[in-house]
Amino acid sequence: MHMDAQTILTIIVAIATLNFALERWLDFLNRKNKKLQLPEELADVYDEAQYRKSMEYQQANDQFGAVSAAFGFLLTLMLLLTGAFGWLDGLLRPYVDNPVWLALVYFGILYVASDLINLPFQLYSTFVIEERFGFNKTNARIFVLDKLKGYLLTAIIGGAVLGLFIYLIITIGASFWWYFWIIASVLMVLINMFYTSIFVPMFNKLTPLADGALKQAIEGYSRKVAFPLDQIYVIDGSKRSSKSNAFFSGIGSKKKVVLYDTLIENHTTEELVAVIAHEVGHYKKKHIITGMVLSILQIGFTLFVLSLLVFNKELSLALGADQLGIHLNLIAFGILYSPISAMTGLLMNVISRKNEYEADAYATHTYGGRPLQQALKTLSVHNMSNLLPHAWYVFFHYSHPPLLQRLQAIRQEMRAKNSEQMVSFQDKNI
Repeated sequence: MHMDAQTILTIIVAIATLNFALERWLDFLNRKNKKLQLPEELADVYDEAQYRKSMEYQQANDQFGAVSAAFGFLLTLMLLLTGAFGWLDGLLRPYVDNPVWLALVYFGILYVASDLINLPFQLYSTFVIEERFGFNKTNARIFVLDKLKGYLLTAIIGGAVLGLFIYLIITIGASFWWYFWIIASVLMVLINMFYTSIFVPMFNKLTPLADGALKQAIEGYSRKVAFPLDQIYVIDGSKRSSKSNAFFSGIGSKKKVVLYDTLIENHTTEELVAVIAHEVGHYKKKHIITGMVLSILQIGFTLFVLSLLVFNKELSLALGADQLGIHLNLIAFGILYSPISAMTGLLMNVISRKNEYEADAYATHTYGGRPLQQALKTLSVHNMSNLLPHAWYVFFHYSHPPLLQRLQAIRQEMRAKNSEQMVSFQDKNI
């Protein structure tokens, strides 16, 4: 079915408006769901003062998020309705003939302009909100260097990938999606393989975990469950924030564990091993491979749908241009495709939350439920996480189950584990 430019613009504006309205509704439900009374399950790690401070932190972020989202929406609406995207295309065409370079210059200008517009919001979030609640450790030097490194990586890697993408579209035609799908899949695997060794050191210092009780405990657990642990690193996350985290990287027989220095400072050895056990659970349950396969399929489907629209001149005209521009069509497609992207995102979140429960169960059965519960509690307290998110907000946005639901599921697994041990003990004594 053929649609003219005005109809397409109306649909684009409607989608952007509905997306904004949905997010504001979810935020409203989430704010209303907060309770002043501390949940009993967390009374052992949270006091009333800490809980009130956590509520204040969430409120500050909610208010800031509402303002920044409204600003972004109004700016997008203005650009769409005034034809500014097409105006910029017309401004550049007399100076840049090559369509690949035109796309690179066009998106480069949008990237820099967008970053400069968002800079006040980034500064306020980092140096006002995060500073006020004791999280920010970033100074002006680190902030500027991060910006410059981000620009450099975007220009080199992003520019190369985007340039190749546009080149394939122009030279191959609608069949480009097959070729770029293969390239994108290979890139995804390579980034996963070399993320810790190449990309992380550009921004942070990685130090091998020193010999001691923690290293011995992690290595001992890894041997017990036959986990192919290659190296354990400590990352200096504290130079930017006091928040904690941990992650695995690598594909195949060599796995690297990366622990934030703030995580080590705030947790006992038992709790840290329980966190590792949870991550090992993802590996053992094939969640990492399954997630990568699903992401690759998702990319392939998106590229296929794009191939059906990328040469539609009306998309460019809808953004205010007077001729076809592949780069303009990519912007229009990004908005038009967002409802489908939202649905696939919902599915990925459902799968991710199921995987988190399975990883918790694995850690409970192979190491222990109590240290895992304590680790999750301490992590939530330290990071001032929302303890009572609304169910609809969780459904749309959470890749992990809320804390209280995870604690309940771990308790059930602990009871199941005790029952299994009791049956095994009885069998041995018959």
